[in-house]
Amino acid sequence: MGPLILLIAAAAGIGWFAPDLTVSPQTAPKPAEAAPGSGQAGTRAAAAAVADETVLSRQSDGHFYARADINAHSTRFLIDTGASMIALTGADAQAIGLHWDPSELRPVGQGASGIVYGVPVRLEHVELGAYGARGVSAVIVPKGLGVSLLGQSFLARIPSVSIAGDRMTLGGG
Repeated sequence: MGPLILLIAAAAGIGWFAPDLTVSPQTAPKPAEAAPGSGQAGTRAAAAAVADETVLSRQSDGHFYARADINAHSTRFLIDTGASMIALTGADAQAIGLHWDPSELRPVGQGASGIVYGVPVRLEHVELGAYGARGVSAVIVPKGLGVSLLGQSFLARIPSVSIAGDRMTLGGG
C-alpha cells in the first residue's frame, strides 16, 4: 500500500499536503470587481472573468468558492490551495456521472476523525473561467466531505493564484 497523503484543509475537514506547492506572489488585480456573493454555503460563488483572470470574493465564512465545469457539468467548489488534487463529494461525483463501487475505496489520507477513504479518478475536462485542463487527477470522497475541493491538480495549471485582502485572483498578472 502506498503512503497516506497528509490531510490539512481545516475548513472542509480534509485536503492534501502539496510539498512542492507554488503560488505566485500577490499581484494587483485588474480593475474589474467580482459580483458580491451572499456568503451562504449553497449559493453561486461571486466571480468575474476579465480577459485571462477570474476574481473571486471571500465569502462570509472566510473561504473562496467558485463554480467550475467538470466534464461539462457545473460543480460548486471550495478553492483549496493546500489540496494536492480535486476532491469530489459523492453527490457531486454522481451528478457529474462518475460511478464507483464501495470495494474501490482505499485510504487517501488522514483527517481529524481518522482515515479518509476515497476512489482516485481522472477527470476528462475541468474548466474555470478562461482556464481549462484535460486529464485532471481527482479523488471521490463519498463520506465526510461537505463540499468539493478544487486543489492543485487543476490550480497548478493556472499561471498564478494570488490573494489580496478579500479577493483571490486566478490567472492574469
